[in-house]
Amino acid sequence: MNIIVEEKQVTAKQGELILGEMTFVHANDEFYIIDHTGVSNEARGLGVGKKLVVAFVEHARAKNMKVLPLCPFAKAEFEKNIDYADVLFQN
Repeated sequence: MNIIVEEKQVTAKQGELILGEMTFVHANDEFYIIDHTGVSNEARGLGVGKKLVVAFVEHARAKNMKVLPLCPFAKAEFEKNIDYADVLFQN
């Protein structure tokens, strides 16, 4: 499985098959907002959503940005994993 971080989305692919995607927006020069995470029916239960979050957290760290997870799935992942606290946007 390949995880690709692009300008407005993170995509999980197996060959040409899209297993899942996460969309985000730049709120400003300080933080990103995750607004959607989706996984295909064929990929449910394979941890694709978690892998999307991990890849995006690494991207945010590399860019020295914070993350505001508004998507229910991403928000739950941030609440479960204290290792993401360094990139969590606090308003």
